[in-house]
Amino acid sequence: MATDQSRLRDVQAAVAASLRLHWRAFLIEGIVLLILGIFAILIPNVATLAVEVFVGWVLLLSGVVGLISTFRMRAAPGFGWSLLSAVIAIAAGVVLLAWPLSGVLSLTLILTAFLTIEGVASIMIALSHRHGFSARWALLVVSGLIDLILAGLIFLGLPSTAAWAIGLLVGINMVFGGSTLISMALQARSLAPPAPRSA
Repeated sequence: MATDQSRLRDVQAAVAASLRLHWRAFLIEGIVLLILGIFAILIPNVATLAVEVFVGWVLLLSGVVGLISTFRMRAAPGFGWSLLSAVIAIAAGVVLLAWPLSGVLSLTLILTAFLTIEGVASIMIALSHRHGFSARWALLVVSGLIDLILAGLIFLGLPSTAAWAIGLLVGINMVFGGSTLISMALQARSLAPPAPRSA
C-alpha cells in the first residue's frame, strides 16, 4: 500500500514538473481551444457540419490506409476481415462526405457517449489530482459534470437536437477544456522557477 502511494506521489510530481516546464504550450492550447469553442457555440450548425466532414475524411483515409496494408499483408491470417473493415470505413467516409447531414443523428449519439465517458474521466482525474492543484481541480470537476449534463440533455432531446447538438457540444466542451488548461498553465507558471538571466 505504501509503495502504491509512493508511486502515486511520484506520478503527481512528474505531472506537476511537466506542467511547470511546458506551461506556455498548455496556455497556447487552452487559448486556441477557447477561441474555437466560442466560434462553435455561436455557429453550432456550421460546427456540426465541420465535425461531420472531418469524421468523413478520417474514415475515408483510415479505410484507404487499411486497404493498402491489407493487400500488402494478404498472406496474413484474417485477410477477409481486414478487407471488409477497410471497405466499410471507405464506404462510410464516402457517405458522410457526399451526404454530410445523413450521419448527424448517428454522430450525435456517438458524441453523447464520448462526452459521458469524458465527463466521468475528467472527474476521476480531478479527484486524483486534487491535492496537487489546490483549488484548481474543481474546474476539472465542473467540466466533467457539465459534459455529463449536456450529454443527458442532448440525448433526451433527440432527434430534433441533432442538427445543432454536435457543434454546440463540441463548442462548450472546448470552452471549458480551454479554460481549464489556461487556469492550470497560469498556476504552473506561478510555480515555475525564474528563467536564468543571460550574461
